[in-house]
Amino acid sequence: MSPFHQLRPVDGQGNIYPFEMLKGKVVLIVNTASNCGFTPQYIELENMYQKYKNEGFEILGFPCNQFGHQEPGSDAEIQKFCSSKYKVTFPIMKKIDVNGPYEDPVFKYIKEQKPGMLGLKGIKWNFEKFLIDRQGNVVLRASSLTKPSTLNETIEKLLKN
Repeated sequence: MSPFHQLRPVDGQGNIYPFEMLKGKVVLIVNTASNCGFTPQYIELENMYQKYKNEGFEILGFPCNQFGHQEPGSDAEIQKFCSSKYKVTFPIMKKIDVNGPYEDPVFKYIKEQKPGMLGLKGIKWNFEKFLIDRQGNVVLRASSLTKPSTLNETIEKLLKN
């Protein structure tokens, strides 16, 4: 089993979400925030999820309050916001840190596998995206500025493999 599939984060309801159940799926991991200029990306992310979820695709949103304190709510408030305002149906996980001494193991792992520009590992802002193939390999890291829909071609190629 790949190291990615051994990760066990906590979902927004406080339950363990074992990544071994993602074996064989293409996964997009996004650090999210409810009060960010990039928050409307939830629309494209949900559209992408609806388009590909039946082909073995999963999106996981990881709320984070480390950038401009743009995710101040509780896990319950975040869940309600995502479902009511943006009709999000993909899993929104427990609020975490993506950088620093308390960074979540998922982000520690994916940042090591796919550093950013100049080899820097830190997440720069909300809505940074990591694409993982069916075998658990981190194949792409995209900045907050990258519109989710620009990843569709790469996702389609990964889904065919």
